[in-house]
Amino acid sequence: MSDAATAVCGACPRHCRLADGAVGFCRARRAENGAVVAANYGRISSISLDPIEKKPIAFFRPGSNVLSVGSYGCNLRCPFCQNDGISQHGADEVPYRTASPGELADLAARLADEQGNIGLAYTYNEPLVGWEFVRDCAAEIRRRGMLNVLVSNGCASESVISQIAPLIDAANIDLKGPSQEYYDWVGGDFGAVCRTISALHGAGCHVEVTTLVVPGRNDGEADMDAIASFVASVSPDMPLHVTRFFPRWRMSDASPTPVADVRRLADVARRRLSRVLVGNC
Repeated sequence: MSDAATAVCGACPRHCRLADGAVGFCRARRAENGAVVAANYGRISSISLDPIEKKPIAFFRPGSNVLSVGSYGCNLRCPFCQNDGISQHGADEVPYRTASPGELADLAARLADEQGNIGLAYTYNEPLVGWEFVRDCAAEIRRRGMLNVLVSNGCASESVISQIAPLIDAANIDLKGPSQEYYDWVGGDFGAVCRTISALHGAGCHVEVTTLVVPGRNDGEADMDAIASFVASVSPDMPLHVTRFFPRWRMSDASPTPVADVRRLADVARRRLSRVLVGNC
């Protein structure tokens, strides 16, 4: 296929090269007329008013609710995916409704009066595979004086993060493992995730990080020390959620992480970080 027949996606480090009409690895982006666009723009597969602690975000507006929305698609292939029903499928496999950024912002504002909603959270699937919708919704939310929350794997291009970061008030970013070797397993880019965490923090966003402890993959003390060391290099006060794996998707026959291992690794992280929490225990 010649270069003239392809468009290059700039949303994440994969840089998918797509013929016109083709869909990218994430299943959410498509080449149209020589450009790659978010095919999942405005397509909402999931919507719920959630406690912010469910994101998980523990140290930003605790006790509040946030309207949470998701679409479909993801640019990783974590074999333990917890939301594979939407993240690992495309438009033909996921039921969705459509909504404009203004409509979602209006709903968020109504829920502020009715149920104490603080804004809009982009979550459930990987929101940044449709980063244009996140950008547009976030701008509408800001115009209404409300807050934006991002829950992401962080595997996005620097150009995307530079546009998104100024609009995001709080984020939880997955740091899935301590090295590119681990990210080769899940299909991602370790350096890109680290840059995302640093850039969001540098833009004044409240950032929390989550690491899912997968038995036999990232459950060594050296693994957790490396993760905590990076987080501490950004800020020793940045919260880290050390969470327990449960069998899902392609790892449905695996055993859950022993609770004792999660707590032990949290103690390892506390050697470098002041705010470490355990989850799913």
